[in-house]
Amino acid sequence: MGEKKTDAVDVIQEQWRRERPDLDGAAMAIIGRLGRLTVVATERIESVFTAHGLQRGEFDVLATLRRSGEPYELNPSGLADTLMMSRAGMTGRLDRLERAGLVRRIADPGDRRAIKVALTDRGLHLIDIVVTEHFENETRILSVLSDQERASLDRITRRLLTELEREG
Repeated sequence: MGEKKTDAVDVIQEQWRRERPDLDGAAMAIIGRLGRLTVVATERIESVFTAHGLQRGEFDVLATLRRSGEPYELNPSGLADTLMMSRAGMTGRLDRLERAGLVRRIADPGDRRAIKVALTDRGLHLIDIVVTEHFENETRILSVLSDQERASLDRITRRLLTELEREG
């Protein structure tokens, strides 16, 4: 283990120790670092999407369709539910993706009143490229951690997330 490096959270924590030594800042430090980590990691992650002309939300739609398996189609409300967004917001995303030739709306053979959203060949090709780069990028982001540290971080963050969502 090398020497302990300091960050902006250390500075804030020291200021609170000086001003309010009666407060325990340990939780604030962890939450602060998680928040800052989210900002920094998001910038790096989204750089892969923008390099391919996609916004994060558009990537999410294409990736959801891709991981749904062949024939890579879902109904718009199912997509919206999976991505936890409004139907109106989903319509806007689908409009942009359809104009770009990455998805198409097709009649649902099981219900003439409904439609499905499907990846086009171009959309399938693009998402396969982008998702490969995305996985590589996330691996690169975490490469400063050992395998054991990554496993511990995964276990800890899973536990925290599942408890917070359960209590939600």
